[in-house]
Amino acid sequence: MIVNLAYIAFALFLLFVGAEVLVKGSASLALRAGISRLMVGLTIVAFGTSSPELVVSVKAALSQQGDIAVGNIVGSNSFNIGVILGLVALVCPIPVHSQIIKIDAPIALGVALLLPFLLLNHTIGHVEGLLLFAGIVAYTWMNIVLGRRAGTENQSNVSVPLVFRHWGIDVAFIAAGLGVLVLGSHLLVDHSVVLAKALGVSEAVIGLTIVAAGTSMPELATSLVAAVRKQPDIAIGNVVGSNIFNILAILGLASMVSPLYAPGISSLDYTMMIIFTILLIPLLYTGRLLHQFEGATLLALYGVYLFILWPK
Repeated sequence: MIVNLAYIAFALFLLFVGAEVLVKGSASLALRAGISRLMVGLTIVAFGTSSPELVVSVKAALSQQGDIAVGNIVGSNSFNIGVILGLVALVCPIPVHSQIIKIDAPIALGVALLLPFLLLNHTIGHVEGLLLFAGIVAYTWMNIVLGRRAGTENQSNVSVPLVFRHWGIDVAFIAAGLGVLVLGSHLLVDHSVVLAKALGVSEAVIGLTIVAAGTSMPELATSLVAAVRKQPDIAIGNVVGSNIFNILAILGLASMVSPLYAPGISSLDYTMMIIFTILLIPLLYTGRLLHQFEGATLLALYGVYLFILWPK
């Protein structure tokens, strides 16, 4: 068991490093291609920090471990709001961009409500996966259009890596990041399953907790650093964008690779994910600030969820 825990810790480190390298290379390549810094922050950074969830869920789908693939996403979305935004608010109250309140947060709620409906039979098939992936394409295109209308007025508020000297470095960073993510995902999924069996815990619970928290480490690091550096759009947009990407893109791709069968994910898990997403909207509306008290409330609610979820 100790060996498995050591491998899981090492896998989480690899996922964190791989995501950081991938985000830097992708952002540099995007900037080189003329994409605005605002759009890089709202899309590439948010989606890039979800790359561990993507690799882990696809790997789990290929291994016919649907509970881990779906549990990873449901658990990550709850973790992103309950823990990451909770900690961000405790670090410092942060202002919220009106686009996140009016557009992105309601979309996040919409896709969160869609997921349990798709999983009424505990399965997401190829067709549902294709529809989900079409949703992330539409969401990304919408952000591009909104970004063009907004112009460059908010670009200075987005913290992204500088452009590297040569495009070959961008490609090398992207390839290296993907390689590390693939290795980390294999270690995380394989040893999490072994640990679950040793502890007598279901794959669903492991996916909802250890795997979900581990794959959310890039979002946690990115949002905390952004909060400290007074970059509110990145701190909150990273979480909201990641939650949308997790359901539409990751579950879409994973189920297109192999249908996902996840009978171990209960109505409690879906309900908590939806409750966290519903709470997000009024919390962001209160003076367009995420306050420390609200952050503490999110953390406390997540703690209650873990207490109920984890086997006694």
